[in-house]
Amino acid sequence: MTQIISKNKLNTGSNLLIVTDKFLNSADFSFPKDVSEYIFSELKKEDKKTVSLNYLGRYISIIVINAKSDLNALKEKIRKHAATVTDALNSLKEKEVAVYNQTKLQSLSLAAAEGLALANYQFNRHITSAKKPVNTLQNITLVGALKPNDIAQLNIVIDATAKARDLVNEPVNILNATDLANAFKDMGKQAGFTVEVFNKTKIKQLKMGGLLAVNAGSVDEPTFSVMEYKPKNAKNKNPYVLVGKGVVYDTGGLSLKPTANSMDMMKCDMAGGAAVGCALYAIAKAKLNIHVIGLVPATDNRPGFNAFAPGDIITMMDGTTVEMLNSDAEGRMILADALHYAKRYKPELTIDLATLTGAAVAAIGTFGMVGMGTAKQRQKERLYTSGFNVHERIAEMPFWEEYDELMKSDIADQKNLGGPYAGAITAGKFLVKYTDYPYYHLDIAGPAFLTAKDSYRGKGGTGYGVRLLFDFFKNL
Repeated sequence: MTQIISKNKLNTGSNLLIVTDKFLNSADFSFPKDVSEYIFSELKKEDKKTVSLNYLGRYISIIVINAKSDLNALKEKIRKHAATVTDALNSLKEKEVAVYNQTKLQSLSLAAAEGLALANYQFNRHITSAKKPVNTLQNITLVGALKPNDIAQLNIVIDATAKARDLVNEPVNILNATDLANAFKDMGKQAGFTVEVFNKTKIKQLKMGGLLAVNAGSVDEPTFSVMEYKPKNAKNKNPYVLVGKGVVYDTGGLSLKPTANSMDMMKCDMAGGAAVGCALYAIAKAKLNIHVIGLVPATDNRPGFNAFAPGDIITMMDGTTVEMLNSDAEGRMILADALHYAKRYKPELTIDLATLTGAAVAAIGTFGMVGMGTAKQRQKERLYTSGFNVHERIAEMPFWEEYDELMKSDIADQKNLGGPYAGAITAGKFLVKYTDYPYYHLDIAGPAFLTAKDSYRGKGGTGYGVRLLFDFFKNL
């Protein structure tokens, strides 16, 4: 893992990322005259905001910002530029880089380090050839007086995001529902939170009909992970509850996914569950004073054995019935049982994260997540603020009563499919029926797994949601 530290002085000859609103050639840089002259000449060019060069084995990159611009936009711009620096350093087989911030905005140093470190992630554990690609960047030094706690928390959240990416990138023959639960157990031991895993027998005793129905086509048993971090000095009387979709692989079941190549990345359908477990890991490791519970129902969704079929009536954990019209709308079935289970905690707020609908992707693409629910306005605003802080933004959808009509069934309490329109919203309308507390649903189907590289988010699993949740809880 890339390590971020801080020092008051710059080491002579360090690779360098300079963040500035007006470049000044400090003696700290030890630039030869021809280097400083080249930098000044480049920055004089119209609209030139970045300069990068490799001088005798020393990589130097400068980004010039407008300090009066929106702070969150600046942080994201710097993260993205830092990602290009990481790529350059790895191509040069360099091990270290220093961040030197000439502005008065300390948070830009942290943003640079975040972009550098997250861009350094790679998933290569299954490559066995002699030419296995290995990133060389190991150490990031922030020059200047930064708060040690800020750097410690940044290291933790980058580690947690990488763990989430690892989980999402693992295929189902390596990571089934039991393996996912065991990964949560390991993280609980490392970070200091409790993990209890319910097996199929216990799930049957609880009458989790949604989870059992989705699992009926699989040879592998389901799991239900209950994670809890409860510090002695918790600020909240009632816990926050996080619920994550844990479908470790989704064929669509008997409603086999019809779109070409759509199953190729369905190992990512547990990205919500990964985000919840890894957010708990970060929260506990940072010792935030917040009582948080994580719930992850997990199974794969296959068309074998007694797989649930379109038209089936499923009795859920809360005793209500669902007319199952499409087995590819399975995520809401397992989440519904988890949301009902959450009632016993009388939550301050419950947030679920799920790669739930293609409709969310169609609505806003991969640039953010879709959100909706019954949370209090103050709670929602805090979530939105955190979304902008870490650039994991939430696009709120309407939650009007008219959408309830689309979920009505002639032969059961509701359907698991709302028709061809507003699919992301009707999925949320299905889920809210199983809550009696402030609730917010986050559909992360778009950004959770990327088929092409996107700056510091990389390619494949992004760990989306971990940074959002950590920022939300650390700022409570």
